[in-house]
Parts: sequence; structure tokens; C-alpha cells
Amino acid sequence: MEDSKNAPFLENESLIGEDEIFSALAERRGTTLFLGKYALNEVFAVLAKKGFIKEARKRNLWPLAFDMDSSAFPLQRFQIFLGEKSPDYLIVDLKIREGVFRPKERPVAEPPLREFKSLILEWLTLQNPRAEFSEKRGALPGQQYPGLGMSKKIMDIFVYLGKLTHKDAILAFPAFYHNAVLFSRYFHFFNPEKEGEVESIRRTFSHMPIKQLAWAVYLNCLRTASGEVYEWKAEEQVFPLAKDLREYFDSKNYREIVKQSLKRYQFTIEAEDFERKVGSID
Repeated sequence: MEDSKNAPFLENESLIGEDEIFSALAERRGTTLFLGKYALNEVFAVLAKKGFIKEARKRNLWPLAFDMDSSAFPLQRFQIFLGEKSPDYLIVDLKIREGVFRPKERPVAEPPLREFKSLILEWLTLQNPRAEFSEKRGALPGQQYPGLGMSKKIMDIFVYLGKLTHKDAILAFPAFYHNAVLFSRYFHFFNPEKEGEVESIRRTFSHMPIKQLAWAVYLNCLRTASGEVYEWKAEEQVFPLAKDLREYFDSKNYREIVKQSLKRYQFTIEAEDFERKVGSID
């Protein structure tokens, strides 16, 4: 376990004021800095100011240990652990980088075709290593522990960071179907047909718990109208920060293509195949 000398915020959450955050090292570069700009103590200060530290304490996730791997810079891996830097105590696992989003031309959607400076979330895990799954609250595909229940707080931090670094967008690549559904509270697929596809699945099986539907997709038990196995393929989900991106997602054209996709896609579940595959999961 980390001792208090090496673990920030063990005693005092309010170290610096909002106006001081990110000030001293705002223009420094280097792979030892978060996004090549910010020292870890500055990142920790933002976590405290945006309520993450307080919420972690409420969940008895204390003390915290932090780790950052910049060996693949500009891609960085930022992790938060419950005291010990071990996979069994992992709370947050984030792979993040700064980059440029270049939309592919989709004439039917009339998207803005300029380059967008983006904060790119290549991987994000939020979990509570103190919690346990139950019959009522079972695991989703890819989950080792139940979710952290702090998605709104985490999203607020990303938006703050995106605005602070003058980004046009925040990008996510949902690894699983259920990630796309959960992200859809904040993000839209840049491709309106993909937006309609994901929403069509959810609406078709609105009577099913998201956990059950997630496993049906993951276990390849979902079928298209032609009888083919539906395979999840990730595409860019975007949280727009720039005005023209917000206008794109709000446009009549985008919404109309989503609506058409909802009508076009049809899905069924192979019930017997699903029951057999689910039953074989340990």
C-alpha cells in the first residue's frame, strides 16, 4: 500500500484554488507529464475539485494510488488504484491521447469536413474493486468488478479537460455494444447510420435488461433481417465541443438519417443458442 508521503490527498483534498490549477506547467512538454503538459499533482487537484476524490471516499475507495505509463506517448495510460498498484485493486483505467479527427466524407449526412482537434479516449474502465456482483446485478461482458457509478463525474472531468486544452471534440471508441449504449447519454456516433443501428437494437429489445442484451450481442446471438450474425464493430462516438459539430448532430439531415436507419434495421435473437451459450459461462 502507498504511504501518506507518496499518496496525494490522503489528508487534505483542497490543495490549490481553481485559478491555480494547470497554471505552472501549462506549456511544458514531456512524456512524464499528463498529455505532455500537466504534472500529476495538477491532475489530482482537478480530480478533487470536480468531486472525484469526495465520491471515492464515499465508496470507501481510500487511499488512492496513481500510475501513468507514457511509454507509447502520445498515447498514455492513466490508472487509479485502491491503495495498491495491482490489477485486483484497479478503479480507473484510461488510455488517452490528443489527436486530430478527420471525418470521412459521407455525402448523405453533409458533415463538416474540417479537421477537429480531439481528446481521444481509446480505452476507459471504471470499476469498484470493493463491490461484488449479485444475481440482481450481474457482470457485463468485459467486467471484472461492478461499475463505479460515477460516469457523470468522470464525463464532467473530460469536458473540463477538453475545454481547457481547446479541443473541438471528445472521441470514444466503445469496445462493446453496451459501452455504446452507456456512452449515448453524452455521445453521438459521427455516422448517423451507426447511431440508428445501435438505437434500433435497444428499441427492438427494450423489454430486455441491458445486461442480457449485452451478452446476446457479445455471444453472437443477434441476427440481422437476412439471418446473418450481427457482429459489433466500433466507430467514433463524439461529444461535440465545437459549434459546427453540435450543429451537425442537431441538424435535420442527421436526425432524418438516424430515423431512416431505425426503420431499416431489423434484429432477432436466437433464443436457444443464447441460453446454451450463457449457461456455459462460468
